[in-house]
Amino acid sequence: MMAHALSSPACARSAAASGSEALLPCALSRPPRLSALALAVLACMSAQAQQVGAEEAQPAAMLPPIKATAPAALPPPSIAGFGDRPLVSLPLQAQVIGRAQMEETGARRLADVLRFEASATDAYNSLGYWDYIALRGFVIDQRFNYRREGLPINAETVIPLENKERIEIMKGTSGIQSGTSAPGGLVNYVVKRPTQAPLRSGTVKVGERGSVGAAVDLSERAGADGALGYRINLAHESRDPAVDDYPRQRRSLAAMATDWRFSADTLVSAELEWSRQVGPSVPGYSLLGAVLPEARRPANLNNQPWSQPNRFDALTGTVRWDHKLADGWRWVAEAGSQRLTTDDRLAYPYGCSAADVYDRYCTDGTFDVYDFRSENEHRRLHSAQTFLQMPLSTGALKHDLKVGVLVSRTHNSFNPQANNLVGTGNVDGNAVTPSNGAATDPSTNRAERTIEAFASDAVDWGQGWTSWWGLRQTHLNRKSVRTDGSRATAYSQSVTTPWLALSYEWRPQHHVYASWGQGAESDVVPNRDIYTRAGEALPVLKSRQWEVGAKGASQRTDWAVAYFDINRPAVTDNPPVYAVDGRHRHRGVEASIGQEIGAWRLSAGAMALHARRQGASDATLNGLQPVNVPKHTLRLQTRYRVAEVPGLDLQAGLSHEGRRTVLPDESIELPSWTRTDVSASYTQRVGQAQWQWRVGVDNLFDKRAWKESPTQYGHVYLFPLEARTVRVSLRVDL
Repeated sequence: MMAHALSSPACARSAAASGSEALLPCALSRPPRLSALALAVLACMSAQAQQVGAEEAQPAAMLPPIKATAPAALPPPSIAGFGDRPLVSLPLQAQVIGRAQMEETGARRLADVLRFEASATDAYNSLGYWDYIALRGFVIDQRFNYRREGLPINAETVIPLENKERIEIMKGTSGIQSGTSAPGGLVNYVVKRPTQAPLRSGTVKVGERGSVGAAVDLSERAGADGALGYRINLAHESRDPAVDDYPRQRRSLAAMATDWRFSADTLVSAELEWSRQVGPSVPGYSLLGAVLPEARRPANLNNQPWSQPNRFDALTGTVRWDHKLADGWRWVAEAGSQRLTTDDRLAYPYGCSAADVYDRYCTDGTFDVYDFRSENEHRRLHSAQTFLQMPLSTGALKHDLKVGVLVSRTHNSFNPQANNLVGTGNVDGNAVTPSNGAATDPSTNRAERTIEAFASDAVDWGQGWTSWWGLRQTHLNRKSVRTDGSRATAYSQSVTTPWLALSYEWRPQHHVYASWGQGAESDVVPNRDIYTRAGEALPVLKSRQWEVGAKGASQRTDWAVAYFDINRPAVTDNPPVYAVDGRHRHRGVEASIGQEIGAWRLSAGAMALHARRQGASDATLNGLQPVNVPKHTLRLQTRYRVAEVPGLDLQAGLSHEGRRTVLPDESIELPSWTRTDVSASYTQRVGQAQWQWRVGVDNLFDKRAWKESPTQYGHVYLFPLEARTVRVSLRVDL
């Protein structure tokens, strides 16, 4: 769809649109074709069952107990940058989504776990493409708002989850965590590490229309006292989702993580991950003239005979040295490298040239079809950072001081691309157009070097009071040139982003706080003829946030509530003008609570958001709600452990999002929608192995609604909720 062309190198700003992918139904329309990896896992389980078959006849008292305990407490979010302090003590709002939650939802990508976070919404999550999400109403940037193991990565690729231990989502401005980034928040992926005890785990899953997948998770320790550890994750999936005219999507992953306890005070760790996904993406619908059509089932408009699949290859790794010094000091040095190779291909709908209208489809459901192809894109990012964590005392005051430096280097290189109008399609997906993949449109190569120096401190004043401060100084150099050698640009900027907070603990693990901080973004006018100042750098875009909140935790209850006020410069993209014009102001309240009551575990999160445009030169836009930003969101999760059937867990979830505008003048809105998901897991012993069965039904009541309505470079797109789907999996731990 158009988003591919718009997020391609020819466009200076990434944007997004399309609903998240459907999950695997278990009702198969044809027998599943097992992959080699799936067969290997099944063979392993079969051999194990034969080996321990005699043991199954033993009395139940002689068998190891089923591991059906409550999920372990999650570690503090490393993305916050305050060491081992628990989340409840930090003067900010964050969410940590653990491995158990990913498995419970059958998650393949970040968009699949947004049901756990009320402040996160879809912002263009097309099946077969990379993730776009919004936090607190702001779409976060794939180039600057994502981290992996705490180091910056480029998220303009498909990021697998099979080897991820948790996903950390920090909400709000992130000036002290990132040199330049959008103000909504940051996302950090944390990989699985070697376990203390041996781990042998295999998973098989089946789904709709012959979809099948398998994964292996192995960990072992060797050497004196288990000083050397490794963990291997392998996964493969062949998927045929419930979308009309959608060919198979194939995903593969191979990852290994190691650590070496060099001494009692030194840990050296390294990990490497390779992944590939091949499959087409699914464009969205749009307005039919001035009419909002009824919500439809997902259909593939990228179904021309000449359509080709996208290919995303990624090779990413890190190495880390963690050393404990005297007096509780800690020194960390780490480096990371990411290499992405992409074939970005799409038959996408855009506008109605017959009516000279380009922000929607024609009234009869037809649209212009473009053939977009950007082959062999290369993105490279290398980074390294080192920091000292220094607990200090100055008189009666206790400090937790951290100082460090981060350097990164990015180089993105492309080839000339195709972006050609080839004919007319329709929303029924049965129109056939010719192809024109002639790569005559130049792309833009980009390079960047960044040095960031940072410091932060948490000062304990006693009597429950703590003050916090942080500062990051960023110096960046950026340059670009078109693939034909023309329109070279270069500029450098320095950015300083401070952050301050004060918190009070009125009882153990119960805090109130207030914070203020800045974030920064660096932008440049797209290097195209349609703009009068093509290639010129804009002034640094400083965003500011106030936040006040409270949070608490006890043995069975955890809760948090916050009010935030974010001001961000608005950039008008209306050729030939591309310039700062007014501001976006997002004010809102978000709250969450988790409660255990006997066998029940209840969780709820909500956000009410008042987002408005202010100070625009076009006064008719002031006071209006930005497009595709819901007025409120609600997430509910419940879990029940069935005492009468040991090992049986029942889960249910509800996701609700309020009304959102489709057009900037608010003349058309999407109605609110609610989706219900249910799942169950059953854990049993088979000999010495533990088997865990999972079945889930997403969109239980088969709700039909438009889920989101992003605008891409002046064009409105509509994305529906996924149809009701069923997923089934079996995990065996030996």
